[in-house]
Amino acid sequence: MKRIRVVYRKYDGSLHWNYETQYLGEDEHGVWLGADATTRIYKGATLKGLPDAPHVLLFPRQTWWTACFNAEPARTEIYCDVTSVPHWPTPTEVTAIDLDLDVRRRRNGDVSLLDEDEFAVHQVRYQYPADVVTSALASADWLVGAVSGRVEPFGTAYHRWLDEVT
Repeated sequence: MKRIRVVYRKYDGSLHWNYETQYLGEDEHGVWLGADATTRIYKGATLKGLPDAPHVLLFPRQTWWTACFNAEPARTEIYCDVTSVPHWPTPTEVTAIDLDLDVRRRRNGDVSLLDEDEFAVHQVRYQYPADVVTSALASADWLVGAVSGRVEPFGTAYHRWLDEVT
């Protein structure tokens, strides 16, 4: 299996979440990567541990977000990060700038927009350009509607990929 390094950075370039995954495939939604329950997840250079459950990551093309779809027993079904458009500096690494805002869907169907306070602080600290702020807010707004409405890939499309890692 082809290994892909996933690298999220903050706007100042500092290393944020990062770990190794396996390439699962591509479809109309983007590139799908998988992580099983033994995946070592890092925040910066610090090992944060193993995931609560296997999961798959979606890196869409030309959108300001990425998504994580968790297997049970994780309480969070879907977790979307508002990011810069994912970039592939090499065939074995994907990277994106984490822009703080997140959209979460719990297994009970509740959908929440998270970390608006962090986004406000970081707009000032990192001096986000106006177009970045506009794109991040538009992406968060779209994600809340799409995740709540179960618009694909937030309906059932991810199940096929999650089955490959569970």
